[in-house]
Amino acid sequence: MRRLSLGLLAAALGCGLAAGALSAQEPLEVGTVAPEFALVGATREGVLPDTVRLSDFAGKTVVLAFFYRVRTPG
Repeated sequence: MRRLSLGLLAAALGCGLAAGALSAQEPLEVGTVAPEFALVGATREGVLPDTVRLSDFAGKTVVLAFFYRVRTPG
């Protein structure tokens, strides 16, 4: 369950941060604390009923992984 939750968070964060990066004026420094955000979680089975929040993982390591060619023809 924890592994699934972390995978879902990584996917949700990837979508949210990619959208946020487009509007950012300056890049963040390494080690900067990420701002609080909430996104709808999703798995290969569909969308989750609960919102995933960064604060749900307070005190835990969060890793973002981007797989830019997943589920694409390229």
